[in-house]
Amino acid sequence: MQRGMSFFLELHPMNWLFSFSLILCSVFLCRAAVYGRTDELQQSTSWDFVIIGGGTAGSVLANRLTEDLNTSVLVLEAGVSNIGAVPTQIPFFCTLPHPEYDWNYTTTAQEGLNGREIAYGRGFILGGSSSVNGLFYTRGSEDDFNRLADVTGDSGWSWDNVQTYFHRNERWTPPADHHNTTGEYDPSIHSLTGINAVSLAGFPQSINENIIQASNELGGEFQFNLDMNSGTPLGLGWLQATIDGGNRSSAATSYLGPEFINRPNLHVLVNTRVTRILQSSPSSSDGSPILTTVEYAFSPDGPRYQVTASKELLLSAGAIGTPQILMNSGIGNSSFLTSMGIPVLMDLPSVGQNFTDHPRLVNNWAVTGNHTFDAIYRNSTLSNDLEEVWNERGKGPLVDTFVSHLLFARLNNSVLDQFSADPAAGNHTAHYELGFSNGDINVAPTGHFIGITTRVVTPESRGSVLLNTTDPFTAPLINPELLSTDFDIVTMREAVKTAVKFLNAPVWTGYVVGNPDVPYPGINTTSSDSDMDIDEQLDAYIRNNTGTSAHAVGTAAMSLPDSGYGVVEPNFTVKGVRGLRVIDASIFPFVPSGHTQAPTYVVAERASEMIKEFWAQEGF
Repeated sequence: MQRGMSFFLELHPMNWLFSFSLILCSVFLCRAAVYGRTDELQQSTSWDFVIIGGGTAGSVLANRLTEDLNTSVLVLEAGVSNIGAVPTQIPFFCTLPHPEYDWNYTTTAQEGLNGREIAYGRGFILGGSSSVNGLFYTRGSEDDFNRLADVTGDSGWSWDNVQTYFHRNERWTPPADHHNTTGEYDPSIHSLTGINAVSLAGFPQSINENIIQASNELGGEFQFNLDMNSGTPLGLGWLQATIDGGNRSSAATSYLGPEFINRPNLHVLVNTRVTRILQSSPSSSDGSPILTTVEYAFSPDGPRYQVTASKELLLSAGAIGTPQILMNSGIGNSSFLTSMGIPVLMDLPSVGQNFTDHPRLVNNWAVTGNHTFDAIYRNSTLSNDLEEVWNERGKGPLVDTFVSHLLFARLNNSVLDQFSADPAAGNHTAHYELGFSNGDINVAPTGHFIGITTRVVTPESRGSVLLNTTDPFTAPLINPELLSTDFDIVTMREAVKTAVKFLNAPVWTGYVVGNPDVPYPGINTTSSDSDMDIDEQLDAYIRNNTGTSAHAVGTAAMSLPDSGYGVVEPNFTVKGVRGLRVIDASIFPFVPSGHTQAPTYVVAERASEMIKEFWAQEGF
């Protein structure tokens, strides 16, 4: 029996008393400054900073700004507390739906997906999407950040300069099984002193050795990359994930962990929906409105409350929530706002535009072995037993996310030459990504599988987030326009072909099941038997099955000062107003060519530093 799978038999009775004591201790430590009602707050109406959103970015801001005990911060979080949300703490369960911790958004009908409306996951919980995501920690390419520096005119965004912020965020942590990680990452580029835990897979999967062997056999785009977070991610390597000893390391468990949440100057109000941002004082000397008051409510028909920041409001509601709040506050395209009956406070046509995401397709191939994780989904007894092992010992299959390796690759020149421009930020930047799973995350009712998730990581498609109604409790119209360009569909097609090429490596002979003449999932006939050729059939399969990575960015994009587009200045202030900054993934003008969690942490770390420096210069 494989070493990893033999662990399924190593189940021990639960020490319930010990575990219950730990839970009580955790709740006592973490609830000190988390409140559910306005009247519970120890400070009534005025705070130095009010942060709208306790997600990935908002949690960082709350932590860093309250390092100075003379600075008071209030966080307004729409979702629930993360305390007691056990499913969000188990890394492997990130693949399962947890509607109580999700905004449960649905997109508009996507033309590029054959008119389908798809679910769009967003964390409705303290820690935001970092509490519910797939835990992938990829920094993107050095080109991504150098392009951001060029677009914003701020050299502080260059790859070399943002390393400081990656290091402030990252606390490299041994994997749960404490195996020898030599040759699985490059220690020289990682930090041991940050706040957010990052680690390697802590449970051995039966396909791990075969994946590395396939890389050796194939070479080329499959060449092994010791560390994809080096700035040059191309190639195949071990996934790094936000895991701390078998537990999810989210923005809530790290930046708002027990050692921080108990600061007397930090308070968090959960279950709180921000309805509008209001002008709180006369305009500044240059005529710019000053926006430091926020209105919030606990229910659609309930009373509205107001709180004012003596210094600034920091809007960190994410790439969907941020433009919704801005538009409801009268900041956006003046024509659209007028059509919705909203008084225009500031005409910024870019609000809600430039919505960018990574299309994601889950592909599965049947295998002959039975050492896959498919049984965990189907067998509730096994799943419960493994959860007990996770809870008691921090071991077993549940300590990892669903992927152990990633491949970042570029289109070959013959394909790329079909297009007038390359949307990638540079030659070190991938066009697509493959993620390898020892099972089917779509939860097939029978069988055993190897899964390869394909993503377009430098998409051309751009969509929008617009108000549906003026009711802040109603979801906006979310339209990522997935696969709406020729480049994006061709790139996804090439990604699936690359997955097939990978499975044709000799090491997989006898393991991967299927007809070698029709290797693609969802295609049941050869080109000679169909009116469509293989590419056309493959495109139909892609459009019928692609979903989202939920890597939403761009809807409040950062741009050069005084430019004719964009929403925020390079210092995160909203163009044309005072007292309000946007700090979350919505400020990226281009989506990074990796998972957006790590870059969003960097945005918040750098913004925190800039805010501190600004107010130090102001003499406060």
